[in-house]
Amino acid sequence: MCGIVGAIAKVNVVPILLEGLSRLEYRGYDSAGLVVTKNGLLDRVRTQGRVAELSKLAANSDKQGFAGIAHTRWATHGEPSERNAHPHFSERKSKIAVVHNGIIENHEDIRTELKKHGYEFLSDTDTEVIVHLIAFKLEQEKDLFKAVCLSLTELHGAYAIAVMEETNPERIIVARNGAPLLIGVGESGNYIASDTSALLQATRKIIYLEEGDVAEISTHGYRIVNCLNNHLGDPVERSIHESHLSNEALELGPYAHFMQKEIFEQPSAVGNTLEMVFNAQSISPNLFGSEAKEIFSQTKGILILACGTSYHAGLVARYWLETVAGMPCNVEIASEYRYRDPIADPNTLVIGISQSGETADTLAALNYAKKLGHRYSLAICNVPESALVRQADLRFLTRAGPEIGVASTKAFTTQLASLLLLTITLAKLHRSLSEDTEQQMIAALRHLPVALQHALQVEPQVKAWAKKFSEKRHALFLGRGVHYPIAMEGALKLKEISYIHAEAYAAGELKHGPLALVDNEMPIVAIAPNDQLLGKLKSNLQEVHARGGELYVFADADSQIEESKNVHVIRLSEHAGLLSPILHTIPLQMLAYHVALEKGTDVDKPRNLAKAVTVE
Repeated sequence: MCGIVGAIAKVNVVPILLEGLSRLEYRGYDSAGLVVTKNGLLDRVRTQGRVAELSKLAANSDKQGFAGIAHTRWATHGEPSERNAHPHFSERKSKIAVVHNGIIENHEDIRTELKKHGYEFLSDTDTEVIVHLIAFKLEQEKDLFKAVCLSLTELHGAYAIAVMEETNPERIIVARNGAPLLIGVGESGNYIASDTSALLQATRKIIYLEEGDVAEISTHGYRIVNCLNNHLGDPVERSIHESHLSNEALELGPYAHFMQKEIFEQPSAVGNTLEMVFNAQSISPNLFGSEAKEIFSQTKGILILACGTSYHAGLVARYWLETVAGMPCNVEIASEYRYRDPIADPNTLVIGISQSGETADTLAALNYAKKLGHRYSLAICNVPESALVRQADLRFLTRAGPEIGVASTKAFTTQLASLLLLTITLAKLHRSLSEDTEQQMIAALRHLPVALQHALQVEPQVKAWAKKFSEKRHALFLGRGVHYPIAMEGALKLKEISYIHAEAYAAGELKHGPLALVDNEMPIVAIAPNDQLLGKLKSNLQEVHARGGELYVFADADSQIEESKNVHVIRLSEHAGLLSPILHTIPLQMLAYHVALEKGTDVDKPRNLAKAVTVE
């Protein structure tokens, strides 16, 4: 979940490194550091805290150089501190510097062995074993590229690394296994990074490294080998892609926070995701890939694998798939799925959902499902060249654009829109939807961006709730049916950015235990659409009201829930049927955002979290 940037060019690379790190800070912000070559030496600066602090230190110490690597950290092994910040050095003979994203699972064994050879460890990180191991191999091979390749055979886990050597500063060696890494090809130099956004200042020509790739970059060019089957690697060619990511998409513009910007981008993000439907007269399986019709026709069930917010999207989809498409659906937390022995059905389509497409648990779960015997897979993802997209048989891109805020907003609603489109597609193939029904569903999808725009208009009312809500330490979120996962997502958002403890329950479960928590200090947030479960939900809310609980209800215009003492109601302007879960997401995101503002937390970079979870 850390961010890596490297550059070797004919100009001072420090500004490039720092700008790249600032673009990658969503991946981790516990500490930051960089190293450049200066006068034949590796010149390093590190700090606990944000990239802005690193920039000050670099300016004060006049850091300059034509080659360098940099890192922003999300702590796994070892507390956030300067001594645990990257880059790490090995200095016994030739000085070597390493930055690393990932987790080395066998670091303790390697550490023990290297200590026997006299290597001294100065940090608590798993990363330090990498740099000392490479140094140890360099004593045998004398060439850094070969030493890196040999070292990789002993590392178990996920990693993306960049390595520099003081005695040979005109090159950077990088390697990828289980964590994203790419090369940027420029006119005045070459670059590496965890994410395309970090390199837009320097180049738009991108090479996405594959699993097992080891590469060398210099001012003159690059070379890539793959070490999956040969520890010294076989030369490979990787395509150069032109990035169309706009700088504007990465800037705040008139907004106070990226999360705020991304909440208000949802109508356009969903519109972009469904663009191909707006001009179509019917829904085609080809939206999911050229082989989709054949695969969908054989599909008898669905298995969804995801984590966090994407998992909640999968739970909503289960209701849709079972009700509309008549398709049995199981939704699994990806981090748990691969540690069970589930029964695999070749006719069950496996769907991996991930904003980044690099979520380690989801990738591992998808691979495990294939090994168990699942034949076909579908990726729903926001990043075209991600590992998840490359790994799956079918794919659907959510087209949300860059999501910088750590708490996911537009990625979630575009995932829901994609899953609803999938539901309609499968329903058409398996339930033979009438033409009228299909046209009604297409019309509903076309209306969704407008409906989302209307939902955004409740912000002033939500903001008025936030001050009183922010004084609370705990909250319960309630929903029924397809809106229960939306309650789960609302609770997650509040936890993530306001640090208020929040839990979600299916409203009917209140009387089976959680009702004991209800008093005048426990706010209850309820989602109350005008659907077949509204009557049941009203009874559940009465149970809360009778015990002195304070209710905050997001209702449809026609839900007939009246305000009273300790019952606060915000009404959405319309009821959208199948689309209702997507619309009710909006005010919950806004509630979390404005409560966080009242509490003064770092909205875009909440403590202890990172955007892309590329470690297990």
